[in-house]
Amino acid sequence: MRNIFPAICFFFFFFWLGHGAPENTDHSNAVINGADKIRSQFLHLLRTRRSPQVPLTVEPAKPVQHPLFQQVPPPTFSEAMESCPKADIKNLKERLKEENFYLHTEAGEQGKLPVLILSLKDSKLKRRPAVVFLHSTNKNKEWVRPLLEAYASREYIAIAVDSRYHGERAHNLTTYQDVWDLIKLADYLTRRKDIDPTRIGITGESLGGMHAWFAAFADTRYAVAAPIIGVQGFRWAIENDKWQARVDSIKPVFEAARIDLGKSAIDKVVVKKVWDRIAPGLASKFDSPYSVPAIAPRPLLILNGADDPRCPLDGIKAPTKRARKAYAKAHASNKFKLIAQPGIGHEMTPLMVKEASDWMDRFLKQ
Repeated sequence: MRNIFPAICFFFFFFWLGHGAPENTDHSNAVINGADKIRSQFLHLLRTRRSPQVPLTVEPAKPVQHPLFQQVPPPTFSEAMESCPKADIKNLKERLKEENFYLHTEAGEQGKLPVLILSLKDSKLKRRPAVVFLHSTNKNKEWVRPLLEAYASREYIAIAVDSRYHGERAHNLTTYQDVWDLIKLADYLTRRKDIDPTRIGITGESLGGMHAWFAAFADTRYAVAAPIIGVQGFRWAIENDKWQARVDSIKPVFEAARIDLGKSAIDKVVVKKVWDRIAPGLASKFDSPYSVPAIAPRPLLILNGADDPRCPLDGIKAPTKRARKAYAKAHASNKFKLIAQPGIGHEMTPLMVKEASDWMDRFLKQ
């Protein structure tokens, strides 16, 4: 598998999360038995893959005038994002404070994390809740600006970042993506005087939804999570021959693995080898049946399409069942919810955006 390593490092978050995992994370208050153990194992794995560290520093940046989209033609409009609830504020754009900067999280070119933050200039709140928004494959932080504006109008600090090899971290249309360091981002956000460190939420679409799920699992500072079309069962897909749609979304990775393994076609053996190579434990002890329940008792809303081939509904039955049990044990059954929108495939819809927005308001504005 050595020949495919450069090609496949783009996809998953295990390398990235480890770069910024806090050294002294305190999990002594975990409610669910076993959650601390699996989280500790996960963080241990991450720390073994860390790059050279640098002090967490902030470098000012300018607004991006022409953001790079790695798809042709580039997207121009999202009905789902534009539908996000917002406060009725005249001249909203003029009343928004925009921050653009780079957060240095580790050594190397990709350790320079581009950040975009929007907030109301004249807020009377000393500390506000914050929500991190994660874009999907081939997009960038500027793409989610409609969501940032909507949340900022409702007195949130709204944050977006570029994934590795996306946006300002990309150089051409064919560069693959790695994932950015959300744990380091939490380090920064919890230090800001205008953010309540106990009220930080995280959400994202597709790849961003997957990252939101794992960031909430790995770092308890993300108090509320609402992953959109991102939660899936990797082992279930392999065992039930439902891996094709996910593989097709990043097919060059698996084609490289097929060639390296001397296979005539991509099969479940190739798929398992890739997952094991780029994300140890993804299809076993860190898969959704184990990592999703470990988010309890923090509020978790999973939003999927009922007909999504990349995140098959049958594949999240086990994690959903275990999560409900974990939340019930924590006396927090009202803090877990799954919404599978009928007739919807791998698509973020206005309903999902509205439900995620209501979820954040419910638990971050108490």
